Amino acid sequence: MARVKLTVLPLTPHRWADLETIMNSRGCSIARSCWCMAYRRTGSYQPPSGTTRSKANRADFKALIKAGRPTGLIAYHDDIPVGWISIGPREDFKRLEKSPVMKPVDDTQGIWSVICFVVPPEYRGQGIAHALLKSAIRYAREQGATLVEAYPVDKAQRSNNNDMWFGPKSMYDRAGFKEVARRKPARPVVRLKLGAR
Repeated sequence: MARVKLTVLPLTPHRWADLETIMNSRGCSIARSCWCMAYRRTGSYQPPSGTTRSKANRADFKALIKAGRPTGLIAYHDDIPVGWISIGPREDFKRLEKSPVMKPVDDTQGIWSVICFVVPPEYRGQGIAHALLKSAIRYAREQGATLVEAYPVDKAQRSNNNDMWFGPKSMYDRAGFKEVARRKPARPVVRLKLGAR
């Protein structure tokens, strides 16, 4: 499929409706349930009484956006939102700390983590995730990050499991990331050292 020309912009309160468009797309039900909160929480999360996990996640994530936390970028083709990447300071993703696969490699500071990509099915295969990753690297550098870290899937054949939200290792290889740990056969930890702004 041909690659499309994209504009990639940080998520802001003004662009919240565009993220909702992506999350509410057909084929994005897992993302719609998570709202990029699963890795921001620790332990087994129980939503407040009277609401669902999806609604609680959506409300909590929207509050982060309103508070000005860096949470990710949206890709647009013309004015249509076609993809999302979740990226932010590693310390914002509490679940990583105790993950057997994604726990810290060392005590390096200034690390930003790529947590997921969401591209609705009709826009896949057009280079959108690659464009999002490239823009996320630039964005992290502009925000003062020293490293971008990710937790891709490394399998010979495309996987349909939920881990693919992290993206394939081959995409990170093309972007210059280097493997720094591998605690599970198909799940490396990769990093890209960022130069000066």
